[in-house]
Order: sequence, then structure tokens, then C-alpha cells
Amino acid sequence: MLAAALALSAAAVLASTTARADDASNRQASKHFQRGVALYGEADYRAALVEFKRAYAVLPNPAVLYNVGETQYQLQDYAGALTTFEHFLAETSSGGDGHRTEVEGDLEILRARVGHLSLTTIPSGAEVTIDDQPVGKTPLDRSVLVSIGHRKVVASLAGRPAITRYVDVAADDTLAVTLQLPEPPEPAPPPAPRVESSRLVESTTPSHGGSTLRWLGWTATGALAAGAVTSGILGLHESHTLEAARATFPVSSQTLNRDAQLTTTYSIVADSLAAAAVVVGSVTLLSTWLSPSSTAPTRGSSGATRVVLGPTSARLEMTF
Repeated sequence: MLAAALALSAAAVLASTTARADDASNRQASKHFQRGVALYGEADYRAALVEFKRAYAVLPNPAVLYNVGETQYQLQDYAGALTTFEHFLAETSSGGDGHRTEVEGDLEILRARVGHLSLTTIPSGAEVTIDDQPVGKTPLDRSVLVSIGHRKVVASLAGRPAITRYVDVAADDTLAVTLQLPEPPEPAPPPAPRVESSRLVESTTPSHGGSTLRWLGWTATGALAAGAVTSGILGLHESHTLEAARATFPVSSQTLNRDAQLTTTYSIVADSLAAAAVVVGSVTLLSTWLSPSSTAPTRGSSGATRVVLGPTSARLEMTF
């Protein structure tokens, strides 16, 4: 029934533009209108609404408003249909359109399916949308006509986060809605300036190799000193043995020579070890004083210290 009425409306629109069929605007409007009627018949109401509105924008014709209003009615956009039908009645003369009686009946139904929202924002000057459709910038000069149901209200203002409110609207409601937008976010503090320091910091941590050499030096010093003490004790014992042998009669010359040779050997070893302990200890002590904690070594330099012990001598070798 309704599709047939739309087809008759389409025929009326085409007939009203036949006298100017060469006009490009008429042809374009007619094309959009016919496509809208076809989409409406397929129940693709959203696409049909776009085509009907485009036809009216290209060539305003009161008959097209009827199709726009009926499509909005099918989409349950009661507020939009009410506004469109009122516009349709205002543009058509009494009895000048066969749809007036039908539209007047629809208006009675639609007025029971709408309410009003009185919108205020803090601060004012915010853009407001209802169900993602823009309604203006606050302060609004009058309340907004909306369909009954669960409505989504969004207010946005440059520099502030948007705020969203959902409102349930019943028939004949006039609801006052105030939306307070959040404060602007505080600006991030500027990064602290980087301070470049030209002072060179020298590492005072001793090298691993130097620490190892000093540890070995002190260990060798202790070992040499212990050997010197042990040899000295043995030499002193052999010396007492030699004196006792000389005081004994009779005693062989072979025994006296052996005791004398042992005494001499132990004395030489004790003196050599003691001298070596003094040398190595002195070198280690000097190395400790001249460690990197007091004087940094030249990059790339290396050194080695070696103590050479012989049967009757000791010498120190240092390489830089």
C-alpha cells in the first residue's frame, strides 16, 4: 500500500518536471528519486532516505518531502518524520496534494512519539550531537525535538575531552540536560635541559693485573722470608753440632767437614732468601705506592717484575 503510494508520488514528480525535461537538474533529481523509490521497495530505508534527500537538494519539490517523511517513519526517526511532514504541509496548499489527509493523520501519531531536550553545557560554546547527528552549538535558542527512547548526547569543545550522556526520553517529556565538560588536561612539563660536563673523571680502580702482581709479590715475600728463617734455624743447629763435634775426642775429619759444609750451605741459603725477601718486598711496596690510585698509568703501557734466584745470588728484573 505504502510502496504503491510512493510510486504514484514518483509519477507525480516526474510529470511535474516533464515540461523541463532538458534541464540537467531535473534529470538528476529524477534519477535520485527513482532510485530512492526502488530502494524503499527493497526495504533498504537508509539508502532510500539518502536518495530522496539528494533529489530534494538538487530540485526542491514538496512531493519529495512526503517520501522523505515516510522513510524516516520506517526508520523510527519519529522526530525527523514529524519535522519533515510539518514542512510538507507548509509547502503544499490545502487540497493541493492527495497525501495531506494521510500526513495529517500521521502527525497525530508522531506527536505522541517525541519529547524535548533542553541542553546546556558548562562552559558554553560546545558542539552538541544527539545520536551522532549535530544539533548546534550551545547556548541553543530552544529545546531540541527528539524521538522517544534511549538517546545519546555528546558535547565537545576544543581543548577539552568530550563528554557523553545517555538519556531516556518518554512521550511528551521536556528534560533539562546539563553537560559539564572536563577541565583541559595539564600541559606536560618541558624536559629538563641536559647539562654537559667537560670534566674528565679518572678511574681510580686498580687494574686486575696490577692487583694480581702485588698479591703475588707479597706472597713471594712471605715465602722467601719463611725460607730464610727456616734455613737460618737449620744453619744455627748445624753450627752447634759442629762445635760439639770439635769438643769431642776422638772425632774424624770427615765428620767435621760434613758438619762445616752443612753449616755454610744453610747460612748461604738463609742469607740469599732473606735478601730476596727484602728485594721482592721493597718492589711490591713501591708498586703499591705507585698504584693507579695515586698515579694513573699511561694508556697502552705495560710492565713486568721478575726476581731471579741463583745458588749464590739473587737479582731483580723489571720491564717497562
